[in-house]
Amino acid sequence: MPPSSSSKPDFPWWLAVAVAIAVAVAVFVATSDLYAQVFATVAKGIGVTVFVTVVAFALASTIGLGIALMGLSGSRWLRQIARFYVEIIRGVPILVLLFWIAFVGAPAFVAGWNALTTPLQNAGLFGELLVRDVSLLWRAIMALTIGYSAFISEVFRAGIQAVEKGQIEAAKALGLTRVQRFRLIVFPQAIRTILPPLGNDFVALVKDSSLVSVLGVADITQMGKVYAAGSFRFFETYSIVAYIYLILTVSLSLALRALERRLRHQHEQ
Repeated sequence: MPPSSSSKPDFPWWLAVAVAIAVAVAVFVATSDLYAQVFATVAKGIGVTVFVTVVAFALASTIGLGIALMGLSGSRWLRQIARFYVEIIRGVPILVLLFWIAFVGAPAFVAGWNALTTPLQNAGLFGELLVRDVSLLWRAIMALTIGYSAFISEVFRAGIQAVEKGQIEAAKALGLTRVQRFRLIVFPQAIRTILPPLGNDFVALVKDSSLVSVLGVADITQMGKVYAAGSFRFFETYSIVAYIYLILTVSLSLALRALERRLRHQHEQ
């Protein structure tokens, strides 16, 4: 007979092996002058990688929630605008979107800003904005934000639609406003459905943040590229780059799983 759902879960041997390998690699890096130098150089990009990921994810989640609510609104035009946004953005590869935002979107934004603020510039209240004033770091963040907001909006939409309509109708009968129904009834229940795929998108964004290196942003990947190009130590450098990304993504995945289990346990109680 197959094991019941209440049976004791398997011991995470994969995690034990992964931790053992990670510790062994850490000891090797600490005792090797070459690998220690590579690690020290590449690790300088960790802060940029974390900053890009956190800021882009926070912005993408905010925009994604707004797009999801537009897609579920009673207005046909808002629903069509939301669907148009999601389908168009999801159809463009992240790397292509990164280049487009950096080299087409940013100059267009600067031109539009200067056109709108011309009277203020003539009055001496504003200086002319130049394309170089928009940093490549923020161009990369905006590209990731726009790209991931389309995927995250679908996560929010599915989670919100998973809430039983009977509970929403009951909330209406109690006289709760639309905002109150969403804040008190819909979202607290939807978050349990939303969290796992949202966590997957966060982990995916950590990995996709490496794409910002094509713009010269000094993240983990870019620091590795620069070091490897100067030292020709490609094997050592990219092994360390992969090691750091694995530490970040696996640790984040485990933290998200722990949070999911905690929420599930609270719901069962």
